[in-house]
Amino acid sequence: MQSRKLHIVSFDNPYPPVYGGVIDVFYKLKALHGLGFEIYLHCFVDQDTAPHQELQRYAKEVHFYRRKKKRNSHKWFSVYPFAVFSRYKKALYDNLKKVDAPILFEGQQSSYVARKHDFGGRKMLLRLHNLEANYFLGQARSATHWFKKAAYFSEFLKYRWFQRDMKKFDAVLALSRFEQHAARQYSDKVYYVPVFHGNEAVAELSGFGKYAIYHGDLRLADNRRAAKFLIEVFKEIPDYPLVIASSGHGDFVKPLISGTAHISYTDINNDDPSHLTRLLADAHLNVMLSFQESGTKLKAVYALFRSRFCIINKNMLDDENLRGLCTMAETRQDFIDAVNQLKTQPFDQTFRRKEVLAEILDDRKNATEILNIINDWP
Repeated sequence: MQSRKLHIVSFDNPYPPVYGGVIDVFYKLKALHGLGFEIYLHCFVDQDTAPHQELQRYAKEVHFYRRKKKRNSHKWFSVYPFAVFSRYKKALYDNLKKVDAPILFEGQQSSYVARKHDFGGRKMLLRLHNLEANYFLGQARSATHWFKKAAYFSEFLKYRWFQRDMKKFDAVLALSRFEQHAARQYSDKVYYVPVFHGNEAVAELSGFGKYAIYHGDLRLADNRRAAKFLIEVFKEIPDYPLVIASSGHGDFVKPLISGTAHISYTDINNDDPSHLTRLLADAHLNVMLSFQESGTKLKAVYALFRSRFCIINKNMLDDENLRGLCTMAETRQDFIDAVNQLKTQPFDQTFRRKEVLAEILDDRKNATEILNIINDWP
């Protein structure tokens, strides 16, 4: 198999792949390696650590760079978002220069080196994980403390300006139709390459599960708002259990569910990847919503591969074919009606899911699309 060299610059350490962004990075790395890419991986980290052997299986070299975390006054008044400004090291530039190969930047957060230095015509790709301006505007709207609202809004303004940098990349790889459409105002070389997720087969599930589940990172304001919304929904459905699952931060949920015996909280064990898989396999209903329009949420992808019925709002998925595998709901009454309708129905949609997900969300197929984009360059 012909070897093709590629740099990947990641905003975070992609192993273990325990949250949305790094899940996409890790399984993309794995899929590209499977196509014969010789990968030079560069990761920004919050503390000094050694690369896990799983990364070394798929990358020829792995370099870690300590991210700047302290917000001094210079960074507060920088025109660049803090998440971007804090991810720069001269050593990254030096290592990128050593190997002449295309560079794939994971998120705009990792791309400051491309603005600060000239790479002499080197081909560069940008993986667009989010429209970060939209994300921070949504966080500002969902935050309840005035200081957090102000901080998020400041980042929103900076990203709205910084997004114009998309035009300098030879290709922008959007992970949803929403981001693809929105990014076209900055670049005419935007491609839809769906999220990488690591699922190789749809779970063989049928019949009935035991409960409804909502899982998400409760550090995020949008997820907290969604959890509160769903708690209110299930207070109107006292005969059906809801499990809220997150990796910590149960102190936020527990006061909200006090006195409601059919609603419970469970900690997801990130050291045991099979824990979430078991929770999803035992669920009958996956109830999910977001108050931010941002394309594709990985929790919905995981539920489609690993669980039964999915009840979502339009902000969870924007691919119409994927939405067709779900029950759509927007208002509180919509969710109540959907739960009451599906809680007594046996699940029998495995074959249909296999067909649709194999067409849209196959990691190897989508890695081949990246290879084709690179090969199409003059």
